[in-house]
Amino acid sequence: MPVITSVHTRDVRFPTSLELDGSDAVNVDPDYSAAHVTVTTAAGETGYGLVFTAGRGNELVVHAMESYGALLVGRDADELLADLGSASRRLVHDSQLRWLGPEKGVAHMACGGLVNALWDMRARREGVPLWRLLAGMPPAELVGVVDFTHIRNALTPDDALGLLRDAEPGRAERIAELERSGYPAYTTTPGWLGYSDEKLVRLCREAVRDGFDMIKLKVGGDPADDDRRLALARSAVGDGVRIAIDANQRWEVGEAIERVRALAAHEPYWIEEPTSTDDVLGHADIRAGVHPVRVATGEAVANRIVFKQLLQAGAIDVMQIDATRVAGVNENVANLLLAARFGVPVCPHAGGVGLCELVVHLSFFDHAAVSGRIGERVVEFVDHLHEHFVDPVVVRDGRYAAPSAPGTGAAMHETSLRHWEFPDGAGWRDLGSAR
Repeated sequence: MPVITSVHTRDVRFPTSLELDGSDAVNVDPDYSAAHVTVTTAAGETGYGLVFTAGRGNELVVHAMESYGALLVGRDADELLADLGSASRRLVHDSQLRWLGPEKGVAHMACGGLVNALWDMRARREGVPLWRLLAGMPPAELVGVVDFTHIRNALTPDDALGLLRDAEPGRAERIAELERSGYPAYTTTPGWLGYSDEKLVRLCREAVRDGFDMIKLKVGGDPADDDRRLALARSAVGDGVRIAIDANQRWEVGEAIERVRALAAHEPYWIEEPTSTDDVLGHADIRAGVHPVRVATGEAVANRIVFKQLLQAGAIDVMQIDATRVAGVNENVANLLLAARFGVPVCPHAGGVGLCELVVHLSFFDHAAVSGRIGERVVEFVDHLHEHFVDPVVVRDGRYAAPSAPGTGAAMHETSLRHWEFPDGAGWRDLGSAR
C-alpha cells in the first residue's frame, strides 16, 4: 500500500523588498515568500504545494502545514488521490483544527497547500498538467471534489453538474485552441508603487512592446501621485491599452468612490480591492458609485462563502481567485462554478512567487470545461522569480502558453530552496546585516 510517509515543509523567502518589487499602498516592503511542502509516499511518489506570503508570518503557514500534514501521514495515497473531495474535507473540516478558522486565514491556506500537493501528485501519476487532468474529468467526478457546504443557496450539485455538462460540447476544440494559442495575460510588472516615474514609464513601454494590451498600476497613496503616475502610464501606452488600478484595500467606501472618480480622465479599466475584502455591501456601493469602471476583487477573499455573497450582492464585475488563499484546487473549482453560475468573468490574481505557475492551470481549465469562453478574461503576469521553478510559465506576445509538464507547477529547484530557505540559507547569510 503506497502510504504517505512524510510531509516536509520549508520556509522560503526572497528579498524582493530591496528593489520594492511587489510594493503597494499597504504592502510597503514585501519579501515574496513561499511556505513550500513536499508530500512523499512509500513508493517514492511526490507531490508539491506552496502557499504565497510576504515575508514575516511565512513561518506560521509552515507550522500550520506541519500540523495538518500529520493528518495525512500513514494514509493510503491511492485512497486519497482517488477521492480528492474526501481528502480535502478530511483536512478542512478536522473537528479540532477548524477552530482556528473556520475556513479562513492561516489554517485554511495551509490546508490549501496540502490539497494542492495531493493534486500535484495525482497529475504527476497520470502524466498530465493539472489543467488537462481537470478538463478531462467527467462532470460527476468534478462535482464530487466540490464542498457545497454553505453555498447551496447559490449553487447546488445539480446546478454545478448542469454547468459542466453544458460546457462539454466543443471542449476538445477549446483544449486544442488553448494548446495552439494560449490564454491572454496582463502585466503588473510596471505598476509597483515604490518604482520611480522613470522606471514606471520604461516598464510600461516594454509591456506594450512585449504584446500586452493591459497593464495594472498600484494606487492608494497621495492622490496627486496617483494622478501623475496614471497620466504617465497612459501617455506611455497610448489609448489602445487598458490600465487597471489596484488600491489593495486601502480606502473607505466613500473615499474609494471619490478617488476612482478623480482618476476617470485616464480611463481606468477596473478598480481592484478598493476597500476591505470582507465588506460585501461596501463593494456593492462602490460598484454603483464608480460605474462604468469595473470593480474587481478576490485575491484576499477567504473562501467560497464570501465569493458567493459578493456575487449574490452584485458587488463585483470581475472575480479574482488566488491559487493559495483558499483551500486549494477543490475550493477554486467551486469558485469557478459560482462565477459561471452568476455570469461573472474570472481574472485570477498572480502577483507573488509561484502564483503564475499555479493559477494559470485554473484559467485554462475554466475555458476548457466550465465557462467555455475567454471574452474579457485575462490572467495576471508578474515577471519575478520564475527561474526558481522547475516548470516556469512561458508568456509570449502577451499570452500564457499552455502548461505541458505533469503537475501543478509548484515544484521548485532544490538549489533555490536551499539557497533561500529562511533564515539559514546561503542567500540570507550573504545579505547579513543588510537585512
